[in-house]
Amino acid sequence: MSTVSLTIDGRPVTVPTGTTVYDAAKAVGVEIPVLCHHPKFDPVGVCRVCVVDTGGRVLAASCVRPCDAGMTVETASPKVEKQRRMLVELLMSDQPTGPEKATGDDELRALARRYGLFPSPLGERDRGEGESGPATGGLETGLDSQESPSPLTPLPQWSGEPARTQNRPKDLSSPVIAVDHQACILCDRCIRACDDVQCNEVIGRTGKGYATRIGFDLNNPMGESTCVSCGECVAACPTGALTNKPINATPIRPRSALDPVDTVCPYCGVGCALTYYVDRDRGTIAFADGRDQPGSQGRLCVKGRYGWDYAASPQRLTVPLIRIEGSYPKGPLSADVRSDAQDEAARNEAIDKAADQVHGEGRGGKGRDGKGRRRGRKPGGLVPYDEVLPHFREATWEEALDLVARRLREIHAEGGGAAIAGFGSAKCSNEEAYLFQKLIRTGFGTNNVDHCTRLCHASSVAALFEGIGSGAVSTTYGDIVNSDVAIITGSNSTANHPVASSFFKQARRLGTTIIFIDPRAGTMADHADIYCQLKPGTDVAFYNAIMHEVIRLGLTDREFIASRTSNYEALAATVADYPPERAEQITGVPADVLRRVARVWGKSKAGIIFWGMGISQHTTGTDNARCLIAMCALTGNVGKPGAGLHPLRGQNNVQGASDAGLIPMFYPDYQRAAEPDVRVRFEQAWGTELNPEPGLTVTEIIGSILAGGVRGMYMMGENPFLSDPNINKVRKALSALEFLVVQDIFLTETAEFADVILPASSYLEKDGTYTNTDRRVQRGRKVLDPPGQARADWETIQDVAQRVGLAWHYTEPRQVFDEMVSLMRSYANLSYDNLGGTGKLYPNDDPEHSDGLVVMFDERFNTSDGLAHLVPAQWLPADELPDQEFPFILNTGRLLEHWHTGSMTRRSFALDAIAPRAEVYVHPADAAEQGLVHDGWARVVSRRGQIVLNVKVSHREARGNVFIPFHFREAAANLLTNDAVDPVGKIPEFKFCAVRMEPA
Repeated sequence: MSTVSLTIDGRPVTVPTGTTVYDAAKAVGVEIPVLCHHPKFDPVGVCRVCVVDTGGRVLAASCVRPCDAGMTVETASPKVEKQRRMLVELLMSDQPTGPEKATGDDELRALARRYGLFPSPLGERDRGEGESGPATGGLETGLDSQESPSPLTPLPQWSGEPARTQNRPKDLSSPVIAVDHQACILCDRCIRACDDVQCNEVIGRTGKGYATRIGFDLNNPMGESTCVSCGECVAACPTGALTNKPINATPIRPRSALDPVDTVCPYCGVGCALTYYVDRDRGTIAFADGRDQPGSQGRLCVKGRYGWDYAASPQRLTVPLIRIEGSYPKGPLSADVRSDAQDEAARNEAIDKAADQVHGEGRGGKGRDGKGRRRGRKPGGLVPYDEVLPHFREATWEEALDLVARRLREIHAEGGGAAIAGFGSAKCSNEEAYLFQKLIRTGFGTNNVDHCTRLCHASSVAALFEGIGSGAVSTTYGDIVNSDVAIITGSNSTANHPVASSFFKQARRLGTTIIFIDPRAGTMADHADIYCQLKPGTDVAFYNAIMHEVIRLGLTDREFIASRTSNYEALAATVADYPPERAEQITGVPADVLRRVARVWGKSKAGIIFWGMGISQHTTGTDNARCLIAMCALTGNVGKPGAGLHPLRGQNNVQGASDAGLIPMFYPDYQRAAEPDVRVRFEQAWGTELNPEPGLTVTEIIGSILAGGVRGMYMMGENPFLSDPNINKVRKALSALEFLVVQDIFLTETAEFADVILPASSYLEKDGTYTNTDRRVQRGRKVLDPPGQARADWETIQDVAQRVGLAWHYTEPRQVFDEMVSLMRSYANLSYDNLGGTGKLYPNDDPEHSDGLVVMFDERFNTSDGLAHLVPAQWLPADELPDQEFPFILNTGRLLEHWHTGSMTRRSFALDAIAPRAEVYVHPADAAEQGLVHDGWARVVSRRGQIVLNVKVSHREARGNVFIPFHFREAAANLLTNDAVDPVGKIPEFKFCAVRMEPA
C-alpha cells in the first residue's frame, strides 16, 4: 500500500494514498467541524464548513480533498476561522426562530455557539414543567412553540425572521417525523441516508433558487410518500429540519437529561442494537436511537425506532386473574364452521355467524352496519377488555400460582406427561426459554414443549439438520458484501427484515447480482437484477431446474462435491427430470429466465441464499429447503466468505429459543431427546429422570387436545388463537382444555380461554440475552419497571417450578445463562461479561478478543461424517388447490409496520397510525373481474371460514393470487388458512390455500 506524508497543524502525518485531509486530521486527533459530512456517507463537500488552508489559492473542503505528499495543512488559522464563521452566520440567518432540536444535538447551532452567534446553549435557560423549548420538545412537540431562544448576535442582514419563510413550509403529515423546511440547510445528509444507507430512494431536492428544498417522491408530503419511516434521515439531520415527533405525549428532552439504556430491538430476527433514552422523572421512554453493532451498524426500521410504546399501554395486565367459576364458555368463538356443511346456504350461515362472533365484523353483524362499516367497537380490533374481564376476578400471586401448580399436578397425576404441554415464546429471553422447557421436561416428565419456530422455520431447521448438521445460519446477512450473487427467495425482506434488506440493496449497488424469487413482486423486486415471479408452491420444480442446468453446463464444483458431499448421483438423477421447459410449465417462469439464473449462479465465485417463510410455510417446506442446500453444495457455495445458507429468522429470539431447547425433539443445543447418551447427560445435570420420547409439536398438540390427549397447558407469550392455522380448529381445542394458564403482557385472544392469567414482563422490563438470525448473542437490559404486580417471566416460571416440587433457586438471569452455556457446546466460552455492548457470534473460541465465527463449515459440516447430505426432492402440489368454487390462492404474511397477532404493534401509536386496517391485496384485473374496488370492502371465503376487509388493488400480486396480512383480529387471516402440515417439519401451509372473493 502506497502512502503519503504531510503536516497537519504542525503534526507530521503519514496516511494511505487517497486519504482525505479530514480523515487524516481525525487520525491524529484534530477535529474539523462539518455539517454535510458524516462517517456513514461518502463525502460531497456541500456545506464548505470543513474548509482548511492547504497553501493554495482558495480554501479546500477537507472532506473531499485528498492528501498530497509534502502538503502543509492549517485547520484553524484566522483565515479559515473567518471563513467558517461567515458560512455559519449565513446559515443561521435563515434558520427559524424558536427552540432548537430538542435532543440537544443540533450541530448547526453548536457551531453558532462556538462562533458567538448563538449565545444561549441548550439547557442554559431555566424552564419549568410544561414550558416549551429544548426541555420539552421544540419541533418534536409539534412545531408550535411560542418561545424563542435568546437572539443571535445581531447580524446586518438578519431581522430575526427568515426572509421568505413561506417558500419553506412545515410538513407534519408523517405520524412520526416532523419536517421544518426552513431549518434545512440543504446538506443532503438526509438524501444520502435514505439513498446510500437504507436504499429507499424517497428523498431528493425540489424547486429552484431560494425555494429549493428536500422533497419526498414527486414532491409529496412526507406522510403521503413511499417513506417507510425508518428515521435514518432524522438520525442524519444536523439541524432541526427533520426531528422525531413525541410518542404518546412523552416530551423529547436533551440526551444529557435522559438515561441511555443499551438493549436490543424486540421484533424481527435481525436483532438490531438500539439505545433507549429514558425520562426517569416520568418513567417513560423519550426516544430511541440505533446503536453501532457489527450486524445492524446503527440502523433501525420503523418498528425499532418508533414501536416501543406498547409496553406503556393502559391495557397491560398488572395483576393475576382467575376465571370466575361458572363463567361463560371459554373463548370468543362458539359457532362451529364446518367444511362439510350440506349445502352452500348452510355453510354461509355458519360462516357469517362465526365471523360475527370471532371478530364482530361479519357483513351486517353486530360489529358492522349494513355497509360493512365498523360501528360500536373500540378502534384497533383488540380484545374487548370490558366484555372479557368481568368473567375473571383479581387474585394474589400466591393464590394464582398455587392454583396453577395444583391443577397441572392433578392433570399430570391422572394422565401422565402426555396430558401436559407448554408453548413458550420467541419474544422471551434465552434464559426464559431455557427455564420454560426445563420446567415442562423435569416438572411434568414430558417433551411436549414447543414455540413459534414451528410456525416459521421448522422445515428449514429440519432440512439444515439433515443436510449440514446445524439448524443455524452458515454465515451472516452482512456477508452479502462479499458475494458475487445473492438469491433472496420466499422473503419479503423489505417488510419482514428491513434492516437486513438495506444491506442487500447496498450490496447490489456495490456490484452483487441480486436474484429475487417470489410469487409476490415485493419491493425487493424493484432492486433485483433478475426477478422470477413463480407460481405459489412450485419452488421444488424451480430449483430442480436450476440444478439441472448447472449440472448440464458443467458449472458444478466437482472437487467440493467429491470431498464434501454425499448422495450426489441420486440428486443428479432426480433433477435430470426437470429441464427448464418442464419447469416453465409448472412454475410459470420462462425457460430462458431459468437458464439465465442457472448460469449466473453457477458461474459465481461466491453465492449466498437468503430465504424466508415463503420457502418454509408449505407442506413441501422441508423439500424446498433441501433444494436450496443442494444448490449451494453443488457449486461449493458454503464455508467461504460471501457464500452460504441463511434462513432469515422471523422473531427476535426464535434462534435463541430453539438453541435453548424450546422444541419437542431436542434438548438445548439441538441434542436429540431420543438419544440415550444425551438424555443421561441432562438427567445428571438436572437431577431427574427424563422422558425418552420426543414430544408433540404445536400443531400436533392442538390435534392431541381434540383427541383427548393433552388436557392441561401452560402458555407463555403465545397467541395460537390468531397465529395458528384454521382458527376454528384451534378454538375447539382451546375450549376443550381442562386447564389453561396464560402468561402474557396483554389480554390476548388466547387468554380469553384461560383459567388463570399471569401478568408478564415485556422485554423492556427485564435483563436477559437474545440470539439473532446471525447467531449473535446479545444482552437485553432492563429499561423500565414492570407495571403493577407484573413480574419478569423467568421469576414466574421459577415460582411454578418450586410449587410442583423442583428445587430451583436462581436469583438472576446470569445464573441461568451460565447453566445453559455449560450444556451447550455452541455457546461455549460466552458469558454475560464478555458479550459486551454488541454481543458475540457463536461459535466463539475467544470472545474476549473476537466477535465470533462469521463463516461456518469451511472444513467440515456438523453431520456425523462431516459431509453435506444431498437429499433429492420431487415436486408435489400444495395440499389444497384452487377450483371453480374457490379459484384464488391465498398467501398470508406480515406488514412492515406490524408484528404477528398485533398485540404489541397495534398498541403502538406510530405503527397503528401508519397501518391501521386489514386489507386484501388483489391484482387490478382480478379486482375488476370480481367487482372489487380499491378501498372498498371484500368478503374472502375459504373452506374453513370467511372474513370481511378492505381491498387494496396492487400490481405486486400475480393474477389469481391474493395476499392478506395476519395481524388483524377483526379480519383474522387464519380463519381461512389450511392446517395441513409438512410431514417432516410439521409446519402448517400458511402460504397456500384456496379462497373466493366477492364485494361486501
